[in-house]
Amino acid sequence: MKKSETFTAPTADLKAMAHITYDKCVHGKDGPMHNSYPGFEFGLNGNWTTSLNAIGIESRTDGASGENWGAYITQSFINPTNWTRSYTRSAYIDPLPPRSNLDILADATVTRIVFEKNSSTGNLTATGVEYAASAGAATSSVSVKKEVILAGGVIGSPQVLMLSGIGPTDVLESAGVTVQNALPGVGQHVQDHLVSRSSPLESSTAGTLYANGLRTPEFTSYINSATAYVNLTAIMGESARSELVQSIADAADASASLVPSQYQEVVAGYRSMYSKAVELFQNTPVGNIELLLAITGAGAVGIQAGLQHPMSPGHIYINSSSAFDYPVIDPGYLSHSSDLTILREGIKLARIAGNTPPLSNYLTGETSPGSEVDTDEEWEAWLKDNARTEYHPRGSCSMLLLDQGGVVNAKLQVYGTDNVRVADSAIFPIDISCHLEAPTIGVAEKAAEIILAQYNGDSGSGSNSNGGSSSSSGNSDDSDSASPSLALSWWTMLGASLVGVLLF
Repeated sequence: MKKSETFTAPTADLKAMAHITYDKCVHGKDGPMHNSYPGFEFGLNGNWTTSLNAIGIESRTDGASGENWGAYITQSFINPTNWTRSYTRSAYIDPLPPRSNLDILADATVTRIVFEKNSSTGNLTATGVEYAASAGAATSSVSVKKEVILAGGVIGSPQVLMLSGIGPTDVLESAGVTVQNALPGVGQHVQDHLVSRSSPLESSTAGTLYANGLRTPEFTSYINSATAYVNLTAIMGESARSELVQSIADAADASASLVPSQYQEVVAGYRSMYSKAVELFQNTPVGNIELLLAITGAGAVGIQAGLQHPMSPGHIYINSSSAFDYPVIDPGYLSHSSDLTILREGIKLARIAGNTPPLSNYLTGETSPGSEVDTDEEWEAWLKDNARTEYHPRGSCSMLLLDQGGVVNAKLQVYGTDNVRVADSAIFPIDISCHLEAPTIGVAEKAAEIILAQYNGDSGSGSNSNGGSSSSSGNSDDSDSASPSLALSWWTMLGASLVGVLLF
């Protein structure tokens, strides 16, 4: 998203060394987030796209172009003026002058939102937010004049809602929380990218150089950036892809039993996501596996394979009424058999890439898992023990219809409330083939536009209508959300314009 970034091209030397390509036209010039390349590079990265081309994976000029499939060297959120990470605090908060309408409370955990029933709309109206420094500390509060905007992330946002009495009835009652708004989708529809790696040997890695004392700002800005997004046909061939996708489609009814919820709305939402995922598994260019050349380890290069569109449903629940008790987090990894199949084929492709010249000319043999893992059964057993999170969870407050277990509408308003919104990656109703920092910033930018439009009287993006009439600020069930097509258009906009930017 151009609005949020300032793009800086790499130096000519670094561009040549890593075979970096880019398209300035798809990047911003004056946004708060710096988007660039590390100030230090490895010649090994320069062999990445050539090796992947040799196994049938095309190159991509720039993953931010709206088409991120293929192999390329991606950008990261790096400020090239001082070689530090560019992130939301340094971009949006630190530059602000002192202002009377902004207070940032450190060491403060939100314990709940205080609500009153609005007799005219029938919805809950937030009147205050309570917080504390620790479980034993006194509770303080702030009054709400206009809105509460939750940006606690995939874990924090549903936790706060549930602690405040908004969520699945069975979960709230079990945790000892009074139900104020029975919203079964809160904490549901959780999914995460699962990743594993094949590790060939190579002595000159960033990890080794760091261990040997290299600490220049340019060097410490280095982040893995040789990547590729690969569809199922490229991973396993058309015949195997077609057979797998048909088996996934045929298992739709049986797979609904995997949903960790007793509520039919949540099951309906999973079915909707399932159907969309099957569409993405057709012979489309959308990436189902992310390959990443990892040079940050000491003494070994890793070629990672990350699952981008898991079918396994997960959840996040509270198990007490205290904000200081960790919630229960269960991503449901590999509960759907297709996830293991696709990840298995992805890691096999990573091995093939490492054994393909010119990349293989600089690698001296695979250390993990090694040649003893070769059959499908051996790969699957190894993956079950070695796959891990890529830290890209989403979906716990999904933007879906209310009868699909949705939590927010297309204006990010929580169903059944007049003045609470969620603005983070919890709203994504389906997984995206990319790292999530840039899309999440996109959600925040869009949230700002919606809120400003509402309070500045712009009837365009501030409208809560889905073709009919509605109040300017209410969130009643008769205007449940945008239609599914509108919710999907949000996902498409974010995915298309922001794919390929790595989390740094």
